Amino acid sequence: MKADLHVHSHYSDGSDSVRDILKEAQKNGVTHISIVDHDTVDGQKMISELGMEYNITTIPGIEISAYDFKRKRKVHVLGYDYQPNAFHIQKVCQPILQRRQEHSLWLMQQIKDGGYTIDEKVIRESALPSQTIYKQHIMNHLTNASYSSSIYRDLYIKLFKNSTVGDIEYADVFTAVEAIVADGGLAVVAHPGQLDSYELIPELVEAGLGGIERNHMDHTQQDHQKIEALAESYDLVMTGGTDYHGLFGKPIKIGDITSPVNALFT
Repeated sequence: MKADLHVHSHYSDGSDSVRDILKEAQKNGVTHISIVDHDTVDGQKMISELGMEYNITTIPGIEISAYDFKRKRKVHVLGYDYQPNAFHIQKVCQPILQRRQEHSLWLMQQIKDGGYTIDEKVIRESALPSQTIYKQHIMNHLTNASYSSSIYRDLYIKLFKNSTVGDIEYADVFTAVEAIVADGGLAVVAHPGQLDSYELIPELVEAGLGGIERNHMDHTQQDHQKIEALAESYDLVMTGGTDYHGLFGKPIKIGDITSPVNALFT
């Protein structure tokens, strides 16, 4: 078994279609995959159907944009193997998507006022099937430079990393975990090393947290040791994956980072 449980598609801020993702996954020997688009369960039926076509086990997934209000920091929560209607998850995520769309439309107006040529209609169409415009879609409209290039990074910082841009309000992290659990899913803290979520883990366990992401491109050996200790202390499943975004993210191939065996859903 070879499982990549952290992949993003064009249903949120990834560049690749589901078919292209599964085609690449099959080529790379991946047997299990979870497409965990941000704050949306759109496309999960198609993912399941195409998974059967490519003989890959697909696990329903999502990555919820959450916030630890106690420590004033972002936390991403992965949800796996939830019920198809995902009622509680969608209730939490719909306001996030609405706020993100409104913020993106506002950002585009600020960018236009700053002297850049920008076409909202073209960006909306290029973002499809995502119903929400992400910063990656705006950047793709403004530059042909790759995500990892200095040209891209400099422009991204100039446009989106200044004090006037602001950010949207995310879901309370405890509410996010509880929603995933209420829909019968496994709630997992994503890349805790990247966002320094370690202190929060014991508190989330009481809310129903079932796992912690160990294998991620931003994790060090020290992160692995911390995660293993937490997993053992609180009986948490360890997961992992590439955090693949295609051309909209760091260069990596699907399946280059895989999940520990104990995290596989069979």
